[in-house]
Amino acid sequence: MEKNIKFSRGEELANAISHFSGALLAVAGLVLMVHFSIVYGNGWHVVSTSIFGSSMIVLYISSTMTHILPMGRAKDRFFNFDRIAIYLLIAGTYTPIALLTLHGPLGWVIFGIEWGLAIVGTLMILTRPGDYNTGVNTFYVVSYAVMGWLILIAIVPILNTLPLMGTLWILIGGVCYTLGILFFKVIKFPYHH
Repeated sequence: MEKNIKFSRGEELANAISHFSGALLAVAGLVLMVHFSIVYGNGWHVVSTSIFGSSMIVLYISSTMTHILPMGRAKDRFFNFDRIAIYLLIAGTYTPIALLTLHGPLGWVIFGIEWGLAIVGTLMILTRPGDYNTGVNTFYVVSYAVMGWLILIAIVPILNTLPLMGTLWILIGGVCYTLGILFFKVIKFPYHH
């Protein structure tokens, strides 16, 4: 396991505030997505966007709790839940793409692979929990990136189904999350998280 840099109390507070803000925005986003899914979509839209929105809320709340709590068992528990929530968010992000954009056999394969990997990652963390001071092992970071870029196996059907701007937003999101790994694992300066 690798050592995590120690955040100052100010950094932890800033992390907690920014992640709580993300949770509030995720709640608003969930409400809007479900509303528009009801008005313009069908049950698949409601379920898919509900899973995606809920996974964002879970991630941001678990991250907020990780950063707001003092060092100790509770912080370590939320740290592990935060690591699990990353798997859930990645799979949750793929859910609308798999079930709405791809649908059919390929969509279900992508859905199954993503949620299968999320379950495996969750079980690995539950059976070998880490602690906040140790940080996130590189294996988990790589597994998050692999899950995130799994979309490339379906890029041709995505390009044929999704409008160009939708595809670009998916790719831009993937690039931003991947660059975020640099700040998470490599580039460290005050308030980088």
